[in-house]
Amino acid sequence: QVQLVESGGGSVQAGGSLNLSCVASGYTFSRDCVAWFRHLPGKEREGVAGICYGGGITEYVDSVKGRFTMSEDSAKNTVYLQMDSLKPEDSATYYCAADLRNGGKLFTSDYYNYWGQGTQVTVSS
Repeated sequence: QVQLVESGGGSVQAGGSLNLSCVASGYTFSRDCVAWFRHLPGKEREGVAGICYGGGITEYVDSVKGRFTMSEDSAKNTVYLQMDSLKPEDSATYYCAADLRNGGKLFTSDYYNYWGQGTQVTVSS
């Protein structure tokens, strides 16, 4: 059974940093694509950062470029999202997703097979 577990969320002031983690069991991230999404109630999930290991390029949504960095520790089967220079508009529940089905693009949330439970990020001004 595949399980993704996120951690590292919390409350910070604007300009602060958080490092989110997503550890997988029953699945190896380097098999396919993995991405971080964020979601606010009443809004669609937004792809924030992700990579498909066949291409090897990490992509970011424009609003986080230069501030967020996605990385992986393959030995721990864990992906990270280092978030710096946080802004109030970054507040959301953050999820990691893995295993993109054929036909889906990196930030197409409906095409991922596995999701974590989410971790809350709150940035105050």
